[in-house]
Amino acid sequence: MTDAIALKPELGRYGVWTFGRVTPDEAVEIERLGYGALWVGGSPAADLEFVEPILAATETLQVATGIVNIWTAPAAEVAASFQRIEAAHPSRFLLGIGAGHREHTEEYTSPVQALEDYLEALDVAGVPTSRRVVAALGPRVLELAAQHSAGAHPYLTIPEHTGGARELIGNTVFLAPEHKVVLTTDAEAARGVGRKALDLYLGLSNYVKNWHRMGFGSADVSKPGSDRFVDAMVAHGTAAQIAARLEEHLDAGADHVAIQVLGGRDQLLPTLTELAEPLGLTARD
Repeated sequence: MTDAIALKPELGRYGVWTFGRVTPDEAVEIERLGYGALWVGGSPAADLEFVEPILAATETLQVATGIVNIWTAPAAEVAASFQRIEAAHPSRFLLGIGAGHREHTEEYTSPVQALEDYLEALDVAGVPTSRRVVAALGPRVLELAAQHSAGAHPYLTIPEHTGGARELIGNTVFLAPEHKVVLTTDAEAARGVGRKALDLYLGLSNYVKNWHRMGFGSADVSKPGSDRFVDAMVAHGTAAQIAARLEEHLDAGADHVAIQVLGGRDQLLPTLTELAEPLGLTARD
C-alpha cells in the first residue's frame, strides 16, 4: 500500500534540468546560485552511481532523476540504489520515473499499467511515496502520480497545462514542470536553437497527443514546428523576460520549475547566473 498522503518534497521554487550528468563542481555552483534541485535526464542506469558524488560535494542541493525509464531500469535495482543513496544523504534524492516513449521501446505495452506495477514494486522495496515522482502528461498518468507518488514531473508543457494538472491532482500533490530557455533577445536565433532541441519530440506520439490537448494544431506540431509552438515551449528574451515566463508556471500552481538551458553546455552556468536575480534566488557568498 502507498502512503495515504505523500509529503511534498522541498526543492525550492526553481531547479536545473540537464541531459546527462553535471560535474560536482558545476553542482556546487548551481547550489551557490540558489537553485534548489538538479534534475538529471537521459534515462540514467539503475545503479544511479552519479548521484552520490554530487550530493557529497554540495550541502543542501536536491538531486532528482528526470526520469529513470521503467523499461530499462529494473525496479528492484533502482530501489536498492535509492536505499543506498538515502542512507548516505537522507532526504536529498528524489526518484523520478517514467514510461518513456512507444517509438523507442520494444517492450512498450500499457504505460499506465506498467507504471502502476513498477510503483507497487517500489512499495514492496520500501521506497517511500514521498521521495518519488512520475513523469506525467495526460489525465490518467497524472492521477496515477497523485495516488502512488509525491506527484508529477511534466516535461515539455506550458503554464496552461500546469494549471490544468493542478486542478486535476489537487493542492496536496507535488507538481514540478520542466521548461526550456535560451538567453537571447534574437528571436530567430532562439527559435533555431529551440527547433533543434524539439525535433526529436515532434516525432513522439505521447508528446504530440498532449500538445493537441493543449490547443496546438497539426500545423503547429508538424516538423519543424510553428513559431507559436516553439515560442511557447522555449522561453527566450532577456533574463527578466524569461524569469517572467517561468513564473507563470508557479502562478498556475507549480511547486517547482525545472529549467533546461539550451544552446550548448557552455551556456549552462552563464545562463543560470543571469537568471538567478530575476528569479528571486539568493546567491551564497
